[in-house]
Amino acid sequence: MKKMVKGELTAFLSLVFLLLLTLVGALLESASIQQAKNERRADAGRAVESIFAEYQRELLDRYGIFAIEGSYESGTMSEENILNRLSFYGTENIETEIAAIRYLTDENGKEFMRQAVEYEKMKTGVAAIENLTGKVSEWKEQELKANEYGKENIETSKELDQMLEGETEELPSEDNPLTDIVDMQAQVLIDLVSPEGFTLSSKAVKLEETVSNRTLRQGYGTMKGKDSGAGDTIFFNLYLMDKFGNAANKKEDTALDYEMEYLLGGKASDKDNLEYVIGRIRILRFAANYGYLLTDTDMQMEVDTLATTLSAVFLSPEIGPVIKHALLLAWAYGESLTDVKTLLAGKKVPAVKSKDTWNLTLDGLIALAKNRSIPEGSDTENGNSYEQYLQMMLALKAKEELVMRALDLVEMNLRTGMGKTFFQADACVTGADFDMTSHLRRGIWYQYHILYQYQ
Repeated sequence: MKKMVKGELTAFLSLVFLLLLTLVGALLESASIQQAKNERRADAGRAVESIFAEYQRELLDRYGIFAIEGSYESGTMSEENILNRLSFYGTENIETEIAAIRYLTDENGKEFMRQAVEYEKMKTGVAAIENLTGKVSEWKEQELKANEYGKENIETSKELDQMLEGETEELPSEDNPLTDIVDMQAQVLIDLVSPEGFTLSSKAVKLEETVSNRTLRQGYGTMKGKDSGAGDTIFFNLYLMDKFGNAANKKEDTALDYEMEYLLGGKASDKDNLEYVIGRIRILRFAANYGYLLTDTDMQMEVDTLATTLSAVFLSPEIGPVIKHALLLAWAYGESLTDVKTLLAGKKVPAVKSKDTWNLTLDGLIALAKNRSIPEGSDTENGNSYEQYLQMMLALKAKEELVMRALDLVEMNLRTGMGKTFFQADACVTGADFDMTSHLRRGIWYQYHILYQYQ
């Protein structure tokens, strides 16, 4: 007779085994799906990295800026170009949309400035701006003084004209130094201060076609950007000095010879930009020179003697102080012309003059006003060069203007100087966020996004 055995334990173990089997199956399925997700994301990530590895080579080599040229040398920018390149690199079975995109020109060239600052930090190091940081406030103070003295010059000239108006006794115009000085100030500045051997560039561009003047493509979507840091403006100005030429130090293959002058003046021709810059330098030098004249008693006595003589000739002794003031301003003006000519010749000019470094005598001023021949000063070892004055003017200029004008030059130089006629700064992509959907299997879809930005 067979022994009967109860089966409760066997049934329980079977149920447990079934549950364990289900759990293992679920874990395997989950792992399989996660593996598929990882593979799709990795494929998409490699594709995105691949398209951003296709940065515009000349833009990087010449200016240290990373960006995809979105037209791919066709001259026609389209986001489809980017999506097609993604498909080429392995996303043909992944549904892709661009959720966000950033161009080099967005937000007044914010991304261009960021990369330029990072480039300059790596090249020069943080210590490069230590000496410049304290000078910015000093330069701003000099500009304020220059503007004040400029207004003073205008007011004095008007006052002198009013006092002389109606006088019956006048010097003949050919012997009147005041008339000669007024006539000299009305002459084209660049004709007065061009040093020997200086050839004025005739290059010009069409401003309406430049980045800073035309309607630009705009990025969209949300992408986190890096905020500006302390000293970024100074680093950017150093970058501009590094990458762009000027009248004293030209670069090759450029649309304009006077690039720094364009950044500051923003005018269509090299001639007009140089006129603007040397005009600003003259004003800065005028303020420094006039300030020195007010401290030199010997030079003031010379002016006082001449003013007394002229007021006696005019039979108007009461206008002597006004004439003296006008002569002091004119003397500072003449010395500033000498300074500008000296700077354009590649020499340095002292920040503050002394008896030893002052170039123009009072008799020389009278002769200068008559024959329009500006003397060239001597080189000063510890003085400031033309490029240092450009650096000073950069510090006083609005950052947004400089950034967009720099992009003007980048685009023009690549298009005309390097033959990349397809290049447009607002077609250069610096970052994008892609929304992607991958089909895994059996009705399972995976949605994710891939973000890439040049750092």
